[in-house]
Formats: sequence, structure tokens, C-alpha cells
Amino acid sequence: MGNVKIIDHPLIQHKLTLIRNKSTGSKEFRELVEELSLLMGYEVTRDLPLEEVEVETPIGPTKAKVISGKKLAIVPILRAGLGMVDGMLKLIPAAKVGHIGLYRDPETLEPVEYYCKLPLDVEERELIVVDPMLATGGSASAAITFLKKRDVRNIKLVCLVAAPEGIERIQKDHPDVDIFIAALDKCLNEHGYIVPGLGDAGDRLFGTKYRFRRW
Repeated sequence: MGNVKIIDHPLIQHKLTLIRNKSTGSKEFRELVEELSLLMGYEVTRDLPLEEVEVETPIGPTKAKVISGKKLAIVPILRAGLGMVDGMLKLIPAAKVGHIGLYRDPETLEPVEYYCKLPLDVEERELIVVDPMLATGGSASAAITFLKKRDVRNIKLVCLVAAPEGIERIQKDHPDVDIFIAALDKCLNEHGYIVPGLGDAGDRLFGTKYRFRRW
């Protein structure tokens, strides 16, 4: 079973409270999501392998550690996941970026992939899938399924806020995927929104109108 890591660093909790506030505007919301993503990235990349190299300091030679060339890719789930990309890239600028977009078929209610663009060597990379909200877990689970169909086997899921229902769904569908979150909230409401949550992350990031939907 994949691990669930709640990253409760004081700075993360402080900034998370700010984005929960309904009076926080889109500009500040975007900036805070980027900052949160960067801070969470330290924990997400904690297990990157290291190797020892020789370097010459101004005083003399020494042996020191560097990341041992592991390939990474950041994959946001469109559209809200886009808000988390820049923060992650500031921490790991050499990472490639892919994108995956999904919608729910109104008749079958099954997820449909409408866009997917990934690095050519994606099967060789560790993928960090990012989406601010893990509500029902439907979109995240479907995105991970579509990625696995492309021979991706090393995946981490990073979200700001999660509901127990979403965690349960990912652990059931993808027990090999580790989940990193900043907060585990109470439940979902009748519209499929996380309670207390922070509203619709995509709408708040991009200043668009709220629209209730279950996903």
C-alpha cells in the first residue's frame, strides 16, 4: 500500500490557511499555490538517490553529494494542476513537464482523456502528478491509469488538500502510488466539494466562475 504523507510544516500550514480564505483574490491565490508547491517539493523529493563526487572548494578538494541523475517529470492534471508546476520547477528546474486533461462523459460518466502530452522517455522517469484538490479521487485515479497505460511505473501524487474519500479511492485503485498532501479535510459535500476545503481551485486560480460538479 502506498504511503500517505501529510506535510504539516508551519509555513505550509500558514499559507494553506491563506488560500482557504474566501477573500483571497486570484493573484494572491496563484502566488500562494506556487509557494506551497515549492515547499511541498522538498518532502516529495526527499528520497532522491545521491552519489559522491569530488569537488574543488576555494580551500581545497573534498567529496560531496549530488543527485545521481534520476530523471523526473511533473505532470499537472488540467487545469488546476497548472498552478503547482512553477513552484515545483523552481526546486527541480531540470524536470520535464507533461500535461494530462480529462473530462467525464455525460452519458457513461466514465473519464475520457482529451489531452495528453508527455516527455518521449516518460517510462524512464519518476512522475510527480500534481492537482491541488483530491476530492472523490476520480480524476486523479483516471489520470494515473492513463499514465500507467503508457508504461509509467514510478508515480507520486501531490495535492494540497484531500478528502478521505479521495485517499481511499487512490489507495484502492493504485496501491503502489505514494500520496503527499498538506491537509486531510473532513469529508465531501453533496456537490463533491471538499469540506471545509478551499472552493474550486481552478476557478480561484484563474478567476473564473464557480460551477458545482462532482468529479
